[in-house]
Amino acid sequence: MTIQILKSMAREGQVFSFSQLYQKTKIKKRNLSVMLSRLEDRGFIERIGKGKYLIIPLGSEKGKYTLHEFVIGSYITEPYAISYWSALHYYGMTEQIPRTVFVQTPIRKKKNLLTIFGLDYQIVHIKKEKFFGLQKEWIEESPVCITDKEKTIIDCFDKPRYSGGIIEVAKALKTGLLDQELLNKYALKIDNLSAVRRLGYLCDRIGLEIALPPSKSKKYLLLDPTMPPTGFVDPKWRLIINLDSISLEELE
Repeated sequence: MTIQILKSMAREGQVFSFSQLYQKTKIKKRNLSVMLSRLEDRGFIERIGKGKYLIIPLGSEKGKYTLHEFVIGSYITEPYAISYWSALHYYGMTEQIPRTVFVQTPIRKKKNLLTIFGLDYQIVHIKKEKFFGLQKEWIEESPVCITDKEKTIIDCFDKPRYSGGIIEVAKALKTGLLDQELLNKYALKIDNLSAVRRLGYLCDRIGLEIALPPSKSKKYLLLDPTMPPTGFVDPKWRLIINLDSISLEELE
């Protein structure tokens, strides 16, 4: 009977919620919880969030089933976008492979770090005004929302701790794969002067033309807030350039 219920849910999609199952079966919630726990122990489903489950195809060996991490990420919350370091790597703009999948959303979640199939998923909450610059990509025959190249760069300057390091974002800038006009538009739209200052400095360093106003702030910020606060200062962008000389030379 339990497997038949699972097959019935699978006809409606690979992911279902506890409430959907309850509405379909009308089984007492306590009994449903026990049933779901047993199904998970037997490898028929995988919990991917509070009250949300991924159906593992029948016949798959327990613990061996894999699904593209971006497809799994698309099920975690709604609305969402694969973003930051994950998107940077997807577009081939960094050689570093992130061990975490970054999922951006304007919806607040009680739990922001999940582990599914042994992989960490970091849910990053942003203001709804910053949720733009999205596009759909098809991965393993599933539509997945990903920030476009230009928005990915701006997001990384907005929240550098999710970028794999400012130097990686700088290298992505240097690839020449970006629409400079769109990059400028997004930089102003993100409404974060820190992001504008970081982008402006690195564009100057790399030799890219971008129409951004120099900083008028008296406060100096770190170019890379994930690194120690030591380095020389750039008065135009009011930044402490806390990157080593070898990394900076690679950008020239």
